[in-house]
Amino acid sequence: AEALAAIDPTIDPAAPLGSLKVAQRQIVEIARALLDRARIVAMDEPTSSLTPSEFERLAEVIAGLARDGVAVVYVSHKLDEVFGICQRATIMRDGVVVGSVDLAQMSEKAVVSMMVGRELAQEQHRSHASSEVRLSVRGLASATKVHDVSFDLHRGEVLGIAGLVGSGRTELLRLLAGADRASSGMVEIEGKAIKLSSPRNAIAAGIGLVPEERKREGIVPLRSISSNMALASMGVFAPRGVIDHARLKRVAAEKMKRVNLRPFLLERPIRLFSGGNQQKAIIGRWLAAGTRILLFDEPTRGIDVGAKAEIYHLIEELAAEGHSVIVVSSELPEVIRLADRVVVMRDGTVAAELDRADLSEQAIAAHAIPQSETQGRQGAGAGKAQDHRAGA
Repeated sequence: AEALAAIDPTIDPAAPLGSLKVAQRQIVEIARALLDRARIVAMDEPTSSLTPSEFERLAEVIAGLARDGVAVVYVSHKLDEVFGICQRATIMRDGVVVGSVDLAQMSEKAVVSMMVGRELAQEQHRSHASSEVRLSVRGLASATKVHDVSFDLHRGEVLGIAGLVGSGRTELLRLLAGADRASSGMVEIEGKAIKLSSPRNAIAAGIGLVPEERKREGIVPLRSISSNMALASMGVFAPRGVIDHARLKRVAAEKMKRVNLRPFLLERPIRLFSGGNQQKAIIGRWLAAGTRILLFDEPTRGIDVGAKAEIYHLIEELAAEGHSVIVVSSELPEVIRLADRVVVMRDGTVAAELDRADLSEQAIAAHAIPQSETQGRQGAGAGKAQDHRAGA
């Protein structure tokens, strides 16, 4: 209880771990290290699921550990966090150390250049949205997490969904993907009502989910890239119960070239690829299945800045080709970079719908955070927290 209280006193030490949210499980892992009174603490992407206030608390904990003589190794792709927490950085690329730097003497742009081996161009959002409504959701609800959600998704549109952890973002995507059952509501695709009672039904309707927890829910680790790609469309490759390996290999090569898989080893187990390339393979799966509506839940979590730029390009290309895309992200700059419109969720329902012209981190955060909490943060560093990860 003492170890948890140092970070999040709301977590019950007696609660089964499986009953906790992803962010809470992350906090338990950090508390475990504090409980062991470790002298060296290595944190690998510790804030991937944390809210702004949780991140601020973690930063305070890290500073306290350092004052007590604990050495902290902090691995992160989020450079604003690295610059805010760390004094020095060791930069790796392709398994090799390319340099160690004093962060007080370096710019973020210079660090990114060392990470990817080149300068990344700053690109602006491009919209490919049409007026044609592809997906219409009305009054969608689950038993607990989602309440009366309604919105439209257009052909060629990238719709962002923002909100705090626990706001119902992931649960909404799971309803649309047929992974969870809706308790009420209506979903139409191109004017035709559909029943999303299972993932099989959603896939048949042209909906594909790229899940938040990629390693646990998105891949079969021991299977090859080709096999993972075929999971959603095996009937195409085995129409009579026997896999047409020649066809599978041909389609896998075509789709993996499209997503720029590296290294291009189609029969290599997917677990041996980086997170970014695993994500590319999952996207390739839905391309092979002919999916028209793609649901991305935290599409660049645990992915380096170079692969992140590739995923952004891929999402924009899919929209340009007429696919309809929903992106859930805790990173507000990512939502603003990708989205034509943003639906902001709070407490399981739609708190606001913002057009492109109205998008800003402040506008999203103002709707995502309950009013009483927003007022409580004024003058207490709320702006700093929102600058870090206001949409977490």
